[in-house]
Amino acid sequence: MNRQSIGRRGWLSGSAALSLGAAVAGLTHAGTSAFARENLSVARPTGFIPWSNPGKVVKVEKANTLIENGLWPKQEAATAMLQRVMEELTGRADLGEAFKLFVDPRDIVAIKPNGIAGQQGATMATNKELVLAVVNGVIAAGVPAQNIIIYEQFKKFLTGTRVVDKAQTLDPEFPAGVRTAIHDNKDAVMEEIKVGSYTTRYARAFTEATCVINLCMIKDHSICGFTGAMKNITHGTIINPHVFHEHNASPQIAQLYAQDVVKSRVRLHISDAFKLIYDQGPLDKNPKRRIPHECLYASTDPVALDVIGWQVIDHHRKENGLPSLKAAGREPSYIRAAGELGLGTFDVNKIRLREVKI
Repeated sequence: MNRQSIGRRGWLSGSAALSLGAAVAGLTHAGTSAFARENLSVARPTGFIPWSNPGKVVKVEKANTLIENGLWPKQEAATAMLQRVMEELTGRADLGEAFKLFVDPRDIVAIKPNGIAGQQGATMATNKELVLAVVNGVIAAGVPAQNIIIYEQFKKFLTGTRVVDKAQTLDPEFPAGVRTAIHDNKDAVMEEIKVGSYTTRYARAFTEATCVINLCMIKDHSICGFTGAMKNITHGTIINPHVFHEHNASPQIAQLYAQDVVKSRVRLHISDAFKLIYDQGPLDKNPKRRIPHECLYASTDPVALDVIGWQVIDHHRKENGLPSLKAAGREPSYIRAAGELGLGTFDVNKIRLREVKI
């Protein structure tokens, strides 16, 4: 059994790529790369309409979820909390049935964690335990394991999630066939597109997927103020994220998320909030600014989810004697811009937050 993470050119090759390509959207191309280049805004399989509930955000909280070192959750806690957050979001108690609202067996599913702050011993990355629970949910919905890829920007980020080890070997707990990839800010096959003042391309692992599940976090960010759902997709997937950081990355994050290549693929956002960073983020340089939160959040609305995450950060900043992000000169105004672009619900009075303790 080969569980090595894959290289830049071969994550979907041979008969697997051909069979998947033929199944998606009536495809007649010879492989998924051609499909990705020519159908950036037509990602989902023919006849499948993903479920969506704009403005709804679910928060599930559970005490005593972290293991003794406080750095990551117990597997049983992560699995139980995912099941409940998906139930509260969709109304379906069975995890596989809940994921069927978001994935079709014909889908190529890309999962995007966030590992940038996990480089120094997996302190503040999306936790492997949540990634594994999501993978199992997607498989329970009928997606073959070989149709699932977990991707990150750099090797050290993926290692930070503990999904792979330092040799980039997939953790043996994951089902056989699941793959991993890194794009190194250069592995892209689509043509360049203009976004704001610059051109960019989105990584191949993203464009060759037909469904993307976003496993983001809740963190302070030294440039844009807050990093959550939208920024994990935009700056974690394009090949030149540095040029989109000007003036607090606003409205660039909103503009990058507004592209058809993104809107047609990303179907579900789950915030790994077992821990959060309320200041001096996005890296985990000051452990005093990292605190347990022991929650999962889920939504189909990235703007609403980021509004809630922003509120959580400001709450903890206030509790710790710090100014709000706005007062600190780092208001995440890109979230408002995203609402104005119609990407989700910015008005907090229209966001329906469902909070559950288990």
